[in-house]
Amino acid sequence: MAQPVHGTLTDTIWPSLPLTEWQDTYATLHMWTQIIGKVRLALAPKLNHWWQSTLYVTPHGLTTSSIPYGTRTFEMSFDFLEHHLQIETSDGSTRRIPLVPRSVADFYQDVMSILSASGIEVRIWTMPQEVAEPIPFEQDYKHTAYDPEYAQRLWRILVQVDRVMTAFRSRFIGKCSPVHFFWGSFDLAVTRFSGSRAPEHPGGVPNMADWVTREAYSHEVSSCGFWPGGGAVVEPVFYSYAYPEPEGFRNYPVQPKEAFYSSQMQEFILPYEVVRQANDPDAVLLAFLQSTYDAAANLGNWERAALECTPVLQI
Repeated sequence: MAQPVHGTLTDTIWPSLPLTEWQDTYATLHMWTQIIGKVRLALAPKLNHWWQSTLYVTPHGLTTSSIPYGTRTFEMSFDFLEHHLQIETSDGSTRRIPLVPRSVADFYQDVMSILSASGIEVRIWTMPQEVAEPIPFEQDYKHTAYDPEYAQRLWRILVQVDRVMTAFRSRFIGKCSPVHFFWGSFDLAVTRFSGSRAPEHPGGVPNMADWVTREAYSHEVSSCGFWPGGGAVVEPVFYSYAYPEPEGFRNYPVQPKEAFYSSQMQEFILPYEVVRQANDPDAVLLAFLQSTYDAAANLGNWERAALECTPVLQI
């Protein structure tokens, strides 16, 4: 368990991320990650629940991991320490695009040009997903902001959340997703599965085909994650939900006391600031993840003895 952190150390490890201070950068970065994610989606072999399309946290930022292309592979990585997008291929080429204030359209053209110059030909659907009033990437001159300080703050939070959620994931031996970053919804998530089929999802996600959503929720899940916020959610939050939601889920006693069930979001919410300001942020976050999973698994009659294991002590 991590030691308590205070003062400037807290600000470094769990920095503040007020939505109003970086929402323009957030909007631009959201579109940039969608461009990179869609390239991976177009070329990587399909996996269940669209796991082949996600990004992953690294010691410098976010990455696609290796993407196959014929007999070659390549990787695209956001570096939020040096502030560039790096595109590397297995035949030794490395190209970089600076992360600076610039339009989504310009960023898109640079990415596609570098891929083509690297011998990688790919076409993607350029309409953004899961956002209101989407603008095709090649036409988006509205989103141009990039504040390196807040981009780096986001990444520093993702590093910590990835670390804690990976520990949480290690307690489960049933089917479980990686800890991965969804560029559509712009959140870091991990999802556990009961092993049973779920009823067909009703769909209705903005700018998302219903058949895509139904593949994602084909089986019973307990899912949790971190989201910087947006819309009616005016601050970064941790969330946890079950699909299908079992009877009594929203009234289940969860931890910590600041966590609550949002009827609007249909999930449990824990404000990020509660974790950030805690004497032991890891313990508070793990309590939220575990207790909300308990709600889903207990009320959903999951076969917990067959799905869980005792955590291994890290020395």
